[in-house]
Amino acid sequence: QVQFVESGGGLVQPGGSLRLSCAASGSIFSRAVRAWYRQAPGKQREFVARITEGGITIYADSVKGRFTIPRDDAKNSVTLQMNSLKSEDTAIYYCNTNPVVFGWGQGTQVTVSS
Repeated sequence: QVQFVESGGGLVQPGGSLRLSCAASGSIFSRAVRAWYRQAPGKQREFVARITEGGITIYADSVKGRFTIPRDDAKNSVTLQMNSLKSEDTAIYYCNTNPVVFGWGQGTQVTVSS
């Protein structure tokens, strides 16, 4: 069974930074578009960012210029560097492929608050 394990979340003040990590079981990331999603309280899960096998990235407008997916040659992981965090970034963050074809992991909670 495919599993995603997200980590790196926490409580951070506005303007702070966090780095999220995701490890996928098997080799599903090896030729897939790797992506991050998030779900804020009371809202639907939404796309945040993605990176292709060739390193091409796309970001949601809400995070453009603040979040980055570093290119990672490891076959089964993806990272999300989040800078200049805002309260509206508070959510549970998940990784998956893009488009989504696998079940969701537990996610990692990111809380931005003073």
